[in-house]
Amino acid sequence: MTTPPKFTTLGCRLNAYETAAMQELSEQAGVDNAVIVNTCAVTAEAVRKARQEIRKLRRENPDATLIVTGCAAQTEPETFAAMDEVDQVIGNTEKMQAETWQSIAKGPDFIGETEKVRVDDIMSVTETAGHLIDGFGRHRAYVQVQNGCDHRCTFCIIPFGRGNSRSVPAGVVVEQIKRLVGRGFNEVVLTGVDLTSWGADLPGEPRLGDLVMRILKLIPDLPRLRISSIDSIEADENLMAAIATESRLMPHLHLSLQAGDNMILKRMKRRHTREDAIAFCQEARKLRPDMTFGADIIAGFPTETEEMFENSLRMVTDCDLTWLHVFPYSPRPGTPAARMPQVNGKAIKSRAARLRAAGETQVQTHLAAQIGRTCEILIETPRLGRTEQFTEVHFDTDLPEGQIIRAEITGRTDSHLLGLPLHLG
Repeated sequence: MTTPPKFTTLGCRLNAYETAAMQELSEQAGVDNAVIVNTCAVTAEAVRKARQEIRKLRRENPDATLIVTGCAAQTEPETFAAMDEVDQVIGNTEKMQAETWQSIAKGPDFIGETEKVRVDDIMSVTETAGHLIDGFGRHRAYVQVQNGCDHRCTFCIIPFGRGNSRSVPAGVVVEQIKRLVGRGFNEVVLTGVDLTSWGADLPGEPRLGDLVMRILKLIPDLPRLRISSIDSIEADENLMAAIATESRLMPHLHLSLQAGDNMILKRMKRRHTREDAIAFCQEARKLRPDMTFGADIIAGFPTETEEMFENSLRMVTDCDLTWLHVFPYSPRPGTPAARMPQVNGKAIKSRAARLRAAGETQVQTHLAAQIGRTCEILIETPRLGRTEQFTEVHFDTDLPEGQIIRAEITGRTDSHLLGLPLHLG
């Protein structure tokens, strides 16, 4: 009797997408009694958590083959290879290759001790992973259209885990989304490491807006298209046109802002200014009044003074951000920021708390503003769905999963909306 492989995903949504792909590849190969940890390397804390998770999984699965992959495995394979709990370390390129899983399925005798680490130079990879899966999750599908990053922000090690930017051709993306719609998915999310750099390595250098327009034109029966995190400074003319004219493009954008002070942005080696970010948000909301924004913001970046932090704090209201991802800065070995003068740990913790409190106030304002409105809601579980702005809505009766329903927003709690279905069928 075989034991299906168990997967643990740490980190970003793209990791979750790739875990789904690995599950499919491992099942096709017949991998038996294995535990796979798909790691994140975004901070030193993320690597620490990966090691902690590996030790826990080994205790729970003493006889399984334990495999570590993902960005942390790519950037520091020797760290994980040195752990007694780990049987094999696989790089980000190798984890998406069928032959990797086929060799794992043949067992340790085939792999050999000398192949405990299989991690190639990610910078030499010029194509996106050839393995596409038809989405994951029962309700919305995530389609990876881009991988890697050509930028070198001073706090970030991800390019060394993901490689340089490379794009999936538009025709391949369109065909995959057509399959997903044919399988009944009502919402598709475009994902990538640096999504707005999509197309720069393709013939004619198309932009993300071109891809969005092409998807919506060629797949008229796709009800909802959503974009994951973008770099607002790279938003192109067609993307803004889609925001203005395409109701099937969801009015929710997650922005990679990181800070709201120009000196800190410069030291981060970001390509936008505070003024750029505010102008983008104002323009997007002018084009689409119901637009909501999420954002990544780092608290306590090296050299950040209290005055600089206040500029970041004000960005929450200046850009009218709703969904905040707040990251207390922690130095990542190997990055330029780790060598800069560091901010006191207590100050970092305090600033992160203040940012989260500001974000919570914004959430409460957003929730209150929705009461009495009629919304289109994608049902995720029998009694839970999300609006076009990605706001969670709870219901008192069971509803058909995966369907989009109209509902009146009748109330709220501190974390979500309460809805009353209007029409079904």
